[in-house]
Amino acid sequence: MKIYLVGGAVRDKLLGLEPKERDWVVVGASPEELLALGYTPVGKDFPVFLHPETKEEYALARTERKTAPGYTGFTFHAAPDVTLEEDLARRDLTINAIAEDTNGKLIDPFNGRQDIEAGMLRHVSAAFVEDPVRILRCARFAARFARFGFKVAHGTNALMRKMVENGEVDALVAERVWKEFETALKEDRPTAFFKVLRGCGALARLFPEIDALYGVPQPEQHHPEIDTGVHVMMVLDQATQLTTDPRIRFAALTHDLGKGATPKEEWPQHIGHEASSVKLVHEMCDRLRIPNDYRDIAALMAEYHTHCHRAFEIKPATLLKVLEALDAFRREERLEMYLTACLADARGCKDREDLDYPQADRFRAAFVAARAITARTFVEQGLKGEAISKALREARIEAIAALD
Repeated sequence: MKIYLVGGAVRDKLLGLEPKERDWVVVGASPEELLALGYTPVGKDFPVFLHPETKEEYALARTERKTAPGYTGFTFHAAPDVTLEEDLARRDLTINAIAEDTNGKLIDPFNGRQDIEAGMLRHVSAAFVEDPVRILRCARFAARFARFGFKVAHGTNALMRKMVENGEVDALVAERVWKEFETALKEDRPTAFFKVLRGCGALARLFPEIDALYGVPQPEQHHPEIDTGVHVMMVLDQATQLTTDPRIRFAALTHDLGKGATPKEEWPQHIGHEASSVKLVHEMCDRLRIPNDYRDIAALMAEYHTHCHRAFEIKPATLLKVLEALDAFRREERLEMYLTACLADARGCKDREDLDYPQADRFRAAFVAARAITARTFVEQGLKGEAISKALREARIEAIAALD
């Protein structure tokens, strides 16, 4: 029996990063041997065990064979005669196909270390095409390691394009797409995820609402970058700088989806795109089974982002309406999530990356003024039911108006 550290832990060490978790592969052993040593079995499809003390995962070396379409259509073979090289050969990218023995020696049959030094995301073998999840993983690694300058190898991009053309990505289930999507939103540069998917044609299949934004013009006086697809990526970049919250990043990404549905004869204007954006946010979230807390803030951002940009122009009653829609008086964090996404939108334009945004402070001041007025005052005056709500609302509108 021989045990090797494999995959992400080895890769991250070579990149100078602290590994988030450690995975091990066991060569030359049977399940019975590991059970006898006190390991706990957890694998459903193939033998994976938890170490009796560290609880880290130890998998028996295995090979896999494609038997059906999609990412679940595989059979696995794990046995003592499976070699380390055979186990590494089934992995997706060369940077993930490096092992380290107990003496710290690297086993690198596919030149993964060389690709790490070159900043290259390259497939291990032609078997890459057998699993469509690998397209998403490759895009996600591009987002994670963008700061190191990692790019997708031309040959790997060609394979991914072939997979898209063959319909392999169409077999991906919503939960798996969302899992990779959400992880990408948490990475250093989420925009790289979408750039890779667009480069191989997968964006149109998996995220058609986002793909539809490219080539759609906007008024140049408001958007010097003109192209809506370019704009939303700039907004996502700005959101990434402003917050680590993936929900806000998602709201920034999806706030202008409705512009992709504007009839061409109306370009570059997008009157009413807010309502169209809300509809498309809901459709995307339903299709990919995206959690409600992501959907809710994204829908609010889609509907009300232009209100924030016009904070000094809209009426006090309209400003209060937005605060109420955000449920800000009960969930103050919603207001800050909204304002952060709006700031990202304002700065997500060519040559406006450092734009001051006093509109956010206008909203904060309005919130503080309105929050100071409570229903208790009107209850003590003897008002009841609808009369309390009406009086409260009128008083809050007056408090906001008094700010001017």
